[in-house]
Amino acid sequence: MRQEAKSRRTGEQRFVTGNAGSQATAPRRAAREKVSGRKSAGKPRLPGKTGKGMPDADVLVIGGGAAGMMAAFSAAEAGARVILLEKNEKAGKKIYITGKGRCNFTNACDPEDFLSHVPCHASFLYSSIYGFDPAAVIAWFEEHGCRTKLERGNRAFPQSDHASDITKALEQAMRERGVQIRLRSEASRLILSGEQAETDRADIPLPGASGQCRERAAARADVQQTVRRTVTGVCLSDGTVLSARAVVIATGGLSYPTTGSTGDGYRFAEKAGHTVEPCSPSLVPLCCAEEDLFEMQGLSLKNVTLRIFNEKRKAWDGFGEMMFTHFGVTGPLVLTASADLSDCLRKGQLKAEIDLKPALPEEKLDERILRAFEQNPNKEIRNVAPEIYPQKMVPVLLRRCRIDPQKAVNSITKAERARLVRETKHFTFTITHPGSFREAVVTHGGIRVREIDPGTMESRKTAGLFFAGEVLDVDAHTGGYNLQIAWSTGRAAGLGAAAYAKSQSKETE
Repeated sequence: MRQEAKSRRTGEQRFVTGNAGSQATAPRRAAREKVSGRKSAGKPRLPGKTGKGMPDADVLVIGGGAAGMMAAFSAAEAGARVILLEKNEKAGKKIYITGKGRCNFTNACDPEDFLSHVPCHASFLYSSIYGFDPAAVIAWFEEHGCRTKLERGNRAFPQSDHASDITKALEQAMRERGVQIRLRSEASRLILSGEQAETDRADIPLPGASGQCRERAAARADVQQTVRRTVTGVCLSDGTVLSARAVVIATGGLSYPTTGSTGDGYRFAEKAGHTVEPCSPSLVPLCCAEEDLFEMQGLSLKNVTLRIFNEKRKAWDGFGEMMFTHFGVTGPLVLTASADLSDCLRKGQLKAEIDLKPALPEEKLDERILRAFEQNPNKEIRNVAPEIYPQKMVPVLLRRCRIDPQKAVNSITKAERARLVRETKHFTFTITHPGSFREAVVTHGGIRVREIDPGTMESRKTAGLFFAGEVLDVDAHTGGYNLQIAWSTGRAAGLGAAAYAKSQSKETE
């Protein structure tokens, strides 16, 4: 009992293997072995330790997605013994559905341009993006057997148009470096040491009656600055304990939950002392109130301008492509808007408008409409309007302009024509809310980046803990930017974890 109390005070992490009757702690066992010069026969050891006291792995990576696989490869390339844990039946499950199965794996722009496509916390990515930029990523896949190509907007794809080629390249690279890939292996919690030691030391009563509470609080703050938790391993859902010198959390966010992204990493991070910022869907279709939009589902609009207003002030505008759906709007333009306006969308409804003819000022547009009318004077407007507008949109436009679709164009009044011009330049609708995480490409929110070293991706709260990918509170526009974040942060985390593990190995020698 006396020894057990001492163990609690010092914050030692105790492990039990199998049905061992003895529960001696690692420090006590090591001391006995040092005196005797040999291992204690028949005594329990730390779970996962090798015969010479080595942990199961130098680096444990939780999550076999883009960031996790790159982290595992990078750590192994740096000389670390690596285990990759993936709870699904295969790694890279989300990669397979990226870019409609083609996988737009990066955007071939320079780092500065890249960072301009990150709506918030772009500065956090500076080191990792410059350390492993889009050009380096493309070169990496080429070197590992995946031929690539560039398409419009500098979007990079595998030449085969098969996302599986990206995953195969990563898996082959990991195997060549000796990474142990464990599928259907779900992490349930981190094994941490140091929490109890921090609490006990902070609660030691201070002498003197005056200002005792303030002094105790000051002492606690001082201890919390000097005492860090340390991650020592991972416990799996089946009870297996794996020990490691460093752990990388690359579990993804909440988007596409069917691929295994269920927010596990946020729970792990909170237990390790981290703050998780509120999460919401990003790069997601937007739901709308107006039912006439639903009549146009499947209609794509190209070269249009979308403007979104927050309390009558323009909050966002952009030029590009979008599409109507059975619940609202989607497409590249809409997805980008959803990323930039994640916080606004959480607060309530937003007004939006489409300029269907952004290249034409209102007077030029009126001339274009009038010219079409003059060329078809006796035709009904419903048959002339498709020369200017998409066929599927004509009934909705005429209804909004209060124009009889069967009216001959030579009978259209100047006021009716003015309404048509205005509706063309200001096709309005109401955004009620973003789609769900099931439709979202990425997650907005996540682990607070101020609590993470941007160069190594190491936790500033828990020693030996690293993060990579979507689990972080950073997301970007559509076009390959989010996968680039996964590659860059995964690379930084893997190298950082390997360096940390090496330093710990030297300390224990």
